[in-house]
Amino acid sequence: MSARAATSGCRAARRRAWVVRTGCERRRTAVLFEVWAPRAGRVTLRWAGERATEPEIPMAPDDARAGWWRTEAPARDGDRYAFRLDDGPALPDPRAARLPEGPGGPAAVVAHDRFGWRHPWSGRPLPGAVLYELHIGTYTPEGTFDAAAARLRHLADLGITHIELMPVCPFPGTHGWGYDGIAPWAVHEPYGGPEGLKRFVDAAHGLGLGVVLDVVHNHLGPSGNHLPEFGPYFTDTHHTPWGAAVNLDAPGSDEVRAYFLGSALSWLRDYRLDGLRLDAVHALHDDRSPHFLAQLSAAVDALAGRLHRPLFLIAESDLNDPRTTAPRTSGGQGLHAQWNDDFHHALHTALTGESQGYYADFARAPLAALAKTLTGGFFHDGTYSSFRGRPHGAPLDLRKTPAYRLLAYAQTHDQIGNRALGDRLAAGLSPGLLACAGALVLCAPFTPMLFMGEEWGARTPWQYFTDHTDPELAEAVRAGRLREFAEHAWAGERAEWPDPQDPATRDRCVLDWSEPAVAPHAGLLAWYRTLLALRRELPALTDPDPRHTSVRFDEKARWLLLCRGPLRVAVNLSPKATAAVPLPAGDGGRQPALQALAGWPAARLPGADGVLRLPPESVVVLGP
Repeated sequence: MSARAATSGCRAARRRAWVVRTGCERRRTAVLFEVWAPRAGRVTLRWAGERATEPEIPMAPDDARAGWWRTEAPARDGDRYAFRLDDGPALPDPRAARLPEGPGGPAAVVAHDRFGWRHPWSGRPLPGAVLYELHIGTYTPEGTFDAAAARLRHLADLGITHIELMPVCPFPGTHGWGYDGIAPWAVHEPYGGPEGLKRFVDAAHGLGLGVVLDVVHNHLGPSGNHLPEFGPYFTDTHHTPWGAAVNLDAPGSDEVRAYFLGSALSWLRDYRLDGLRLDAVHALHDDRSPHFLAQLSAAVDALAGRLHRPLFLIAESDLNDPRTTAPRTSGGQGLHAQWNDDFHHALHTALTGESQGYYADFARAPLAALAKTLTGGFFHDGTYSSFRGRPHGAPLDLRKTPAYRLLAYAQTHDQIGNRALGDRLAAGLSPGLLACAGALVLCAPFTPMLFMGEEWGARTPWQYFTDHTDPELAEAVRAGRLREFAEHAWAGERAEWPDPQDPATRDRCVLDWSEPAVAPHAGLLAWYRTLLALRRELPALTDPDPRHTSVRFDEKARWLLLCRGPLRVAVNLSPKATAAVPLPAGDGGRQPALQALAGWPAARLPGADGVLRLPPESVVVLGP
């Protein structure tokens, strides 16, 4: 809420006591309410809920900060309120931490200090991490933080280190992906609100799991977004696929930047999160210096120093720009990692043979593309992209940018959900190829990330679903998705295309927790556990030195050998032929003594001739 003492944390000296406890009772105490509304001539604080009959309270201009209005009033945790500008309608607080009635409804006071954290937490850094992308609304049938928390032991036992939550800010209705959120400081009430998120994070920390949150700074959802009524939060100077851009460089942008910086720091501080995933940073148009992302990374690094625990930022970017993760002192933006779609695209084409859309460049020689990403990070590093019709990207020096700063994955919410049928790899690939995919992701030199259910080859789809309460918006979204599906060759039959507004679409996406106990899912789950155990035990699998990673492959025979120091990861992607994979000789030209550390469907060793013979759609991990 913009009772700034509770949410910004930027001016500790201005904090007010929220709640005084006497026994089991709570009484109201003075709270400072503030809001930035530079165009308003009059602003009032209006109570809602059980206090709706109380008179409005006029707010006064803040002499120290242009455009800000403030007042003190007695309040306690849970009290509902709104702001009125120039006698207009009641509007939710732009900095609300809770919107109990959903987008557009009144805010509620949140006293962050009231939560009783059970587990001390010193943090988990990014190097050596394994992330797990999770959507609260479909991880369990209940679709709540508490229900998801009850399933976290599965992830701890699997070997995951960090959960990456898809967005949890309020959006229309009950179910959705979360990228139509309208309140960057608040938590979706149907999931469990702020208290539910804190319970989830606390439970994860109790199991040794870090928590990363996906946040959206590049746009807000179309329904319930009242920010333009408060001030110049958006600008027509730039445009995005979602309309006017967030105002990061036009007049008034100082306060807009502070708004999103404050939101990011609040997640890390008040909810004890370990990191943030920044959605589509290429859509953050900013001609100022320093760039907003550099300003954000500096603020997060400073907060990490104050909290004495590691914090990190992960960018989603399609720019293939090394400056994204380059140090600020070198002119970079200083983010700690970024998603690497090039690795995904190369792996996907190698596994599936798909060549449409942005897969075209990778499908010409998929194993060569995969080898290039494994050793160089980016495939498009200034090379021509037929999908874009121009050269794309810039070279990435893995000697200066440790490989762990790139995230590697075979599946994500985007790469599955933007297919019309939301079909996972398991819908079309054999267990053997799924095992190969898991080995290449978890043994690559990058930070691996799994999409929920991937570890057992979940057959449930991940489709695009919404719950817009505005009929016109619902129809516009439905029509828009149909147009998108029609543009892609992998869309399937039109009659099968799901309706995003149909509740059954969301229900189909809920993980089936009976699958991990039955074949073939149980075997695949055991395979992932084995790979993750090897990753914990073998330093070579987290070695960032690019000199210790090399790749050999045969495009025609469809085998690839990934060498990580003394380790050898061999995959045969051929559906029918046995692969003869010659292993590199060691010092003195001799074959090193190797043992089979893991294998699908079974571990095997090379012959006396140093050649490893792999049956179709199989993988072996060898080590000294």
